Amino acid sequence: MRLGLLLLVLMVPTAGFAADCNAPAEPKVDWQRCYLDGRDLSGHDLTGARLRETSFQRAKLDKAVLVEVDGYRARFISAAMVGAQLDRGVFSEADFTKADLSNASLKDADLRRAKFFRANLRGADLTGAKTGTADLLNADLSGARWTDGKRICAEGSLGQCN
Repeated sequence: MRLGLLLLVLMVPTAGFAADCNAPAEPKVDWQRCYLDGRDLSGHDLTGARLRETSFQRAKLDKAVLVEVDGYRARFISAAMVGAQLDRGVFSEADFTKADLSNASLKDADLRRAKFFRANLRGADLTGAKTGTADLLNADLSGARWTDGKRICAEGSLGQCN
C-alpha cells in the first residue's frame, strides 16, 4: 500500500517545474539557477525571463534586452552589458561587480541591495531605479542619468552621482 501511494505522489505534477538550462535564449525563458558563464548572448531578447540566482560571469550581454526579468540574486560579475536594456527588471541582491553597463538602460529597475563594485555605469540611464541600499563602491557613474531622471552625474563620479 505504501509503495502504491509513493508512486502516485511521484507521478503528480508539481507547481514548479525545473528550469531548462539548455533552452534557447528567448523571451520568458526559465533559466533559474543556471550557469551561463562566458556565454555570448549579445543582442538576444530575454524579456520577462526568469533568471533568479543565475550566473552570467564574464558573459557577453551587449545590447541584450532584459526588460521585466526576474534577476533576483543573479551574478553578472565581469559581464559585458554595453547598451543592454534592464528596464523594470528585478535585480535586487544581484551582483554586477566589475560589469560594463555603459550606456545601459536601467529605468524603473529594482536594484536594492545589488552590488556594483567597480562597475562601469558611464552614460547609463537610472531614471526611476530603486537604488537605495545598492552598493556603488567605486562604480563609475560619469555621464549617467540619475534616478530623478534629470541629473546627469559629473565626470569622475565614483560611487555616487556628483
